[in-house]
Amino acid sequence: MNPPRPLLLVIVGPTASGKTAVVHTLADEEPGSIINADSMQVYRHMDIGTAKPSLQERKTLPYHLIDVVNPDEPFNAAIFLDMARRVIAGRRMDDRPVYVAGGTGLYVRILLGGVITGPGPDDALRKQYKNMIAQFGKGYLHDLLRQRDPQAAGQINPNDAVRMIRALEVLDLTGESIIKKQTEHAFQANREYRYLKIGIRQERERLRQRIERRADEMIEAGLLHEVESLLAMNYGEDLKAMQSLGYRHMVRHLKGDCTLEDAVAEMKRDTWKYAKRQMTWFKRDKEILWFDPDRLSEIRRRISTFSSG
Repeated sequence: MNPPRPLLLVIVGPTASGKTAVVHTLADEEPGSIINADSMQVYRHMDIGTAKPSLQERKTLPYHLIDVVNPDEPFNAAIFLDMARRVIAGRRMDDRPVYVAGGTGLYVRILLGGVITGPGPDDALRKQYKNMIAQFGKGYLHDLLRQRDPQAAGQINPNDAVRMIRALEVLDLTGESIIKKQTEHAFQANREYRYLKIGIRQERERLRQRIERRADEMIEAGLLHEVESLLAMNYGEDLKAMQSLGYRHMVRHLKGDCTLEDAVAEMKRDTWKYAKRQMTWFKRDKEILWFDPDRLSEIRRRISTFSSG
């Protein structure tokens, strides 16, 4: 007899929407492992600007995939997938849920759908499409994609050059849409887990206010000193991790390129833009059930219904 499929409770939403508080409440009431699905909280020494759960919260709740690499070490969706699967495999004989919590939509998608076994990169094709962008712009490439693969074009942001190039590359090399391959693969991979996707939302203006308030709280908590410490440890400003929200803004100020006030204002503006991109990503996922963070009783009922079904 095969063991029961692990139950994943996936909690997603834009930054500052209140995901962490919801997850902590649920995990406190119904204990289970928590897998971090935030691409920045994996880095050590980067605590304030990534809004990590506190050390006390991590002592109380069984968190995984936080502080797993240094800022100058590689981390990507494939590494996340490998680590997350190991955590879930360790709970396979346990009937407690696994909470997957974070705002990095790609991590959630790859965990539930896996990595598609498509063709490897073709340098010549990629160079060709990159040259098109350089000469004619991203809009030209998106028009080309829309002509050749309307389904992919409808799901890929016209400013996302990487995904547009990959979609055209897969089409050129296989004759099939990357969306078709992803759908087929996800159908196979999704049978590995039982999962429920819960989205945490805020009214737009309230979310903007929460983002601005959290940025101020990060400054009060010592974000500038955290960035100074990272630079002192020889984690250079060109690192991918150091180019993230908050960190790159503090670096600009420390270099004398702007005042702290201007750096914070830019941080708030860019975080809001990022939150809007997250909302756009998650809105495409029709499996997500959306709730306001204060509607915990409704979330509990939905989870209970799903778990017992």
